[in-house]
Amino acid sequence: MSKTDKPARVRSKRLTLGLGGFEKISAVEGIRLTRDMKGTFRSLDKRKASAAERRSAIVKKYGRSS
Repeated sequence: MSKTDKPARVRSKRLTLGLGGFEKISAVEGIRLTRDMKGTFRSLDKRKASAAERRSAIVKKYGRSS
């Protein structure tokens, strides 16, 4: 197979969704953020938390306890 016969690679594309977009998509599913949740996200935004810090804080506060 020559180089020109090889299929093109498809790169996976990433999409970063902001809080506003997340709220609109969630509303379609009937999910609404509480005032407490919005405050948590504002706090994380204010201190410019990394993605890992955000996940950890959200799981710690809202994750299911087994």
